Amino acid sequence: MNHDQKVVLADEVFQYQPNMLASILVLPSMGVNMSEVEIALHVLLVAFEAMKHSGHSWPVVSEQVQDMCLQRLTGRMRFNEGLPAKTANDLVRQFCAKHREQQLLAFAYGHLGEHKLLDVHTDAQKPLVLAVLNLVECIAYVGTLSESD
Repeated sequence: MNHDQKVVLADEVFQYQPNMLASILVLPSMGVNMSEVEIALHVLLVAFEAMKHSGHSWPVVSEQVQDMCLQRLTGRMRFNEGLPAKTANDLVRQFCAKHREQQLLAFAYGHLGEHKLLDVHTDAQKPLVLAVLNLVECIAYVGTLSESD
């Protein structure tokens, strides 16, 4: 996608999923540099395109949904802290295998990994990684809501 196409798609995200876009645009205020914001924005744009092409009707991801999903995500991360490496790895594999959005989760982890962001090296990278992974969690959560309609 060229720059103009990204801008048009970002405008569409703003129209249909404004809170998801806001969760990325707020990152510079948390110390994330613009090149890293671009990484998160790329994941958002790909996720939004996937939502559009899925054929589902997606509810707007509210701030409450974002907060709830973030609490769950950070809770899982805290639970894994301090566990033996094999146990932690097994839990992560199990989580990924049972995730409602496996392909999107794999894409997000892969994209973060390509940019060497999975091993968080700075305090500014923490909100970036959480924002990207929380996008996936929110999409998985609202996807369950759209299925019940």
